[in-house]
Amino acid sequence: MARSRAAQITKAGGRFEIIERDIPEPGARQVRVRVQACGICHSDSFTQMGAFPGITFPRVPGHEIIGLIDALGAEVPEWKVGARVGIGWHGGHCGYCVPCRHGDFISCIRGQVPGIHYDGGYADHVIVPFETLAAVPAELEGAEAAPLMCAGITTYNALRHSGAVAGDTVAILGIGGLGHLGVQFAAHMGFRTVAIARGQDKAPLAKKLGAHAYIDSTQQKVASALAELGGARVILATVTDARSMSEAVGGLGIDGQLLVVGAAMQPVEVPPLAIIMGRRSIRGWPSGTAMDSEDTLRFSALSGVRSMIETVPLERAQEGYERMMSGKARFRVVLTME
Repeated sequence: MARSRAAQITKAGGRFEIIERDIPEPGARQVRVRVQACGICHSDSFTQMGAFPGITFPRVPGHEIIGLIDALGAEVPEWKVGARVGIGWHGGHCGYCVPCRHGDFISCIRGQVPGIHYDGGYADHVIVPFETLAAVPAELEGAEAAPLMCAGITTYNALRHSGAVAGDTVAILGIGGLGHLGVQFAAHMGFRTVAIARGQDKAPLAKKLGAHAYIDSTQQKVASALAELGGARVILATVTDARSMSEAVGGLGIDGQLLVVGAAMQPVEVPPLAIIMGRRSIRGWPSGTAMDSEDTLRFSALSGVRSMIETVPLERAQEGYERMMSGKARFRVVLTME
C-alpha cells in the first residue's frame, strides 16, 4: 500500500522526525493535495516551540503550500483533481462568527492555520478545507511560488490596502524574507520605493529589486533621511525589531502610516505628539484569504515578482528549519517533495 512521508514535531521544542504513514483521505468539504513544495516560514516556530494556544502534538508544520489536488471529498464545488493550488495561512473559517458574517474571513475567531490546527505541508500529502485553495498560474514555478502564500500575500495585501497611490513614496523597512518581496511589489505598483536596511552591501540588491532609493540605517537616521525625501506615505515594517519601527515613525509624511507586518514581540514606542502632528497612524495587516493569495499569485505572474529561495528536500527539514531560524537564508527556505 502506498505511503506518505511527513516531517513532524512530537513535542514542544522537539526536532523534526521523518515518518511514513497511510495516505490520508479527505472528508466532506475537504480536498487532498499532493504537495510539490512548502515554504519554511518563521511562523512555523509557533508549532515547533508549541507556542500557539491549544496546539497539540504530534504536528506537521507548514502553511506555504503548492501542490496538485489528487482527491476530492464530498460536497466540494468547482475544484477538480489535477488542479494546481496553493494554501497559505488562512486554513479555514467558521462562516458564522461576526467577522465571517461581515465577510472578513481572515479575522474569523475560530479560524484555522495549516500546520497549527491540523497537519500542514511538510509532507507528501495534506488535507485542507476547499475554501483554503488558491489557483496557481502556470507561469510560476512551484518552489518560487510557495513563499508567496505567506510572505508574498502579507506584503502585497498590506500595500494594496494601504491607501497609497501610484507616485506616493513608500518605504520598505528591512530587506529579508518579507522585505525583498515588499520592495518588488511596491515598485511594480508604481510607488516611489525606498528600501531601508543595515549596511551599504544591501544597496545593489535593493536597486536590483526595484528600489528608487536606499537608506543605510547604520549610517543615517531613518526618520531624517525619509523626511529629506519629503516623507513617506507608508512605511511597510517587515523587520521583527520594534525599536527600528519606533525610530522610523518620524519619517512619515502628512497622513502617513507605519504599516506593520513584521511580528515583533516588543512594543512599538512612539510619543503621542509624533502621531498627532502630521495625522500619522500605526496599523497592522494579517495576511489574507485564499482569494487574496490568488490575487497575489496573479500579480506576481504578470509583473515578474519572484521570491529568492534556497531549496531543501523534505528529508532535510530540520536543516532547512535551522537555516531559516539562523537568519542566514537568502531569503526564503523551501522544502521540495519531488
